[in-house]
Order: sequence, then structure tokens, then C-alpha cells
Amino acid sequence: MNNKEVYQKTIGFSIRRLGWDVVSFLILAAISAAGFFGAEKIWGKGLVGLGAGFVIGLIVLAFVMRFVSYTYKAGQIAMMTKGVSEGTLPDDVIGEGKKIVRERFATIALYFAATRVIKTIFNQIGRGITKLGESIGGDTGNAVGSAISTVMSVVVSYLCDCCLGWIFFRKDEKPTKTTLQGAAIFFKHGKTFAKNMGRVFGIGIATLAVIGGAFTGIFYLIFKNFPAVFERLAVEITEAFQRGDATTTSNAVRDILTNPASLIIAAAILAGVLVWSFIHSTFIRPFVLVGVLRNYITSGVQDLPSEETYASIAKVSPKFAKLQTEV
Repeated sequence: MNNKEVYQKTIGFSIRRLGWDVVSFLILAAISAAGFFGAEKIWGKGLVGLGAGFVIGLIVLAFVMRFVSYTYKAGQIAMMTKGVSEGTLPDDVIGEGKKIVRERFATIALYFAATRVIKTIFNQIGRGITKLGESIGGDTGNAVGSAISTVMSVVVSYLCDCCLGWIFFRKDEKPTKTTLQGAAIFFKHGKTFAKNMGRVFGIGIATLAVIGGAFTGIFYLIFKNFPAVFERLAVEITEAFQRGDATTTSNAVRDILTNPASLIIAAAILAGVLVWSFIHSTFIRPFVLVGVLRNYITSGVQDLPSEETYASIAKVSPKFAKLQTEV
């Protein structure tokens, strides 16, 4: 199966995830709006209510997305791994994906324990690489370090998924051992994966401009029909600044947030980026991930990491070193 065929066979996971994303977005919007209008009516503090509603909405979303990640994201990665490594997928891809996830991680807690370990290891490796850039010193060093950190945050998200795929691929070995192998594969074959990152960033920027820009325009047309809401928000934000509740905010940002017209634009941009994030992570990112995952699995099969590679990683990742002693 080529990358396109694997993607098409596993697209069902993406569609279900998008459904949950839409539900999550509506829940967050509804709870935030309820907080704003409720607090505005009772205490005349709509901004406070909006903030409280947003926080409550995020808590609800955390529980929803925890379930979605275990059921659909992990299932999709498991089936992508099967597709690129075995060249075939069953008719009931969704059911088989859920089954494999349950077999490898009996509970949601075990799944998230494994993903936390993976993220910790890769983040520690990323911080080590970032420090190399900062070692130049001065403003240049800080700029280089910041740029590397931004790139690494994206790279780490893909590598975490690839490492999870490796855990599914090496199904006869303990997750802890395969997690160490997965991290070491990246460290050993970094140059191979670096070739994928140009495409990753290029696609991300292009889709942000097209999809994010289109939805920003749509939301602007919607929001401008509710001028009273944004006028009231601008007044409350102005009062908050006058009280000194946000002393670190720059003057440029203050000017945007306290002007109803520019506040509408800012809200539209934020909403547009959120929608782009949903669509990108649900449909576009999985397509890119299939290619990255194929290279990852192929590199690992052809050349497993050596003890020397393990020792090098242990120097920059205390979590990796700890797991290595346990294994």
C-alpha cells in the first residue's frame, strides 16, 4: 500500500475525530457564551463570566479529548503502522484499530502513561538541542535557541506519534523497551527525518494561509453583526487595564483589545486559527504523518539503535536513562 492508500483507508478515524472536534468547539463556545451573558446580567461583569466559562469549557474538553485520543488517534496510528509495515489493512479498520489499542494498552491510564513518557523523553532531547543554539550567546543565541525550540515542538509532536507507532509495530515486546527503541531511532536517523520536516512546515504554513484565512473572513462577517457584545467587551477590557490586571500587556495589544472594531478582527483571527487547527490536525496532518511514519518504521527495521546510541541519549534525557536502568 502506498501512502495515499493507507491514508484513505484510515480516514474514518479522522472523520470521527472531526465530529468530536466540532462538538468540543460548540461546547466551549456555548459554555463561554453562557458565562458571559450570565455574569453580565447578574453582576455586570461579562468579561469575568467569559473567562470562567472558557476555563470550565476547557476542563470539559480535556475529558472529551482524553477519550477521543485513546479511541481514535491511537487507533489511527495503529492502523497506519499496520498499513505501512504489512502493506494491507482489514475491511473494518475502525474496529481493528480499537482492538489493537485495547490489546496494547488495556486502559486509558496505561495509554496516557506511555504517551507522557514518550513526550518527556523527546522534550528533554529537544531542550538539549535548543541549548546548543543558545550557547552561541547574546541576542543571536537567544534567537537561534527560540527558533530551534519552535521547530522542535513541531518535530516532537510527529516523533511522539511515530514512537507510538513503533510500540504498536513491536507488539511482542514490552512498551517500555519499545519506547526506548523508538526514541533512539530518531536520535540515530535524525538526518533522514529532517528531510520530512520541510514538507511538514510548508504544508502547515500553506494550509494556515488558505484555511485559516478563509475562516477568519467568515467569522469576521458573523462577529460584526454583534457590535454591542464587542463594545461591552472592549469597555470591560479597558477597565481591567485601568485596574492594572494585565500590567505586562504591550501598548499595541492594549490598543487592539480596547477598540471594538479591532477586537472583532482579533476574535475572528483567533476563531479562524482554531478552526484551521481542527481541520489541519484531523485531515492534513495524518496524511503527512503516514510518510513520516513509513520512514521511521523502515529506518528502525533496517538499523536498530546500538548501545552507543542509547548512552548518548541518556546523557541528554534523564527520563530515558531512568527507563533504561529499569529495562
